[in-house]
Amino acid sequence: MSDKAVASAEAAVAEIQDGASVMIGGFGTAGMPDQLIDALIARGVGDLTIINNNAGNGEAGVAALIREGRVKKIICSFPRQSDSHHFDAAYRAGKIELELVAQGNLAARIQAASAGLGAIFTPTGYGTLLAEGKETREINGVHHVLEYPIHADFALIKAHKGDRWGNLVYRKTARNFGPIMAMAARTTIAQVGEIVELGALDPEVVVTPGIFVQRVVQIASATNHALAA
Repeated sequence: MSDKAVASAEAAVAEIQDGASVMIGGFGTAGMPDQLIDALIARGVGDLTIINNNAGNGEAGVAALIREGRVKKIICSFPRQSDSHHFDAAYRAGKIELELVAQGNLAARIQAASAGLGAIFTPTGYGTLLAEGKETREINGVHHVLEYPIHADFALIKAHKGDRWGNLVYRKTARNFGPIMAMAARTTIAQVGEIVELGALDPEVVVTPGIFVQRVVQIASATNHALAA
């Protein structure tokens, strides 16, 4: 596609169906594609498997998906925090499944998917409950656990700027999981503060090349307006 830009968040997520696995970028609220998540909720899809760093904050983003009962399983590294009450209630009620993954392993497993690897060995988690039932191996005198890549049908990510080919740049810590998730999903949908003309992005600072992005939608935010002022 020579033009991956779509007119709205609703159009961007139109292909996501019940039962899909969806990676969602963000570290807490930094880099969270809230408008794409709102559009996904509005679509009414459910039975989703969500891959995210945590289990939602407050009432927005991933927390809103859980609140609305759209998530059957979440794969994350940090499910318990002061404002993750919707996950906590759903988990205690047996309405959501949790796969807890150490944060470094979460990133490594997503990266393994993006690199096309069959599996990886990591020392993180060895000797803990997270390693129960998994193959282990001693490598160079260090015990490792076999972990498998995490793939997804879709990735919803947020970037600072993009062009119509899907090339993306990020703003500071909002970058977090976005680049590796974009490479690990079959379809990547990027919410950006601004879509610029082709050639306006310095190729040396493009973090996610457009080959890994299928759709891009411009959604201006208060932060973007403030930066432009």
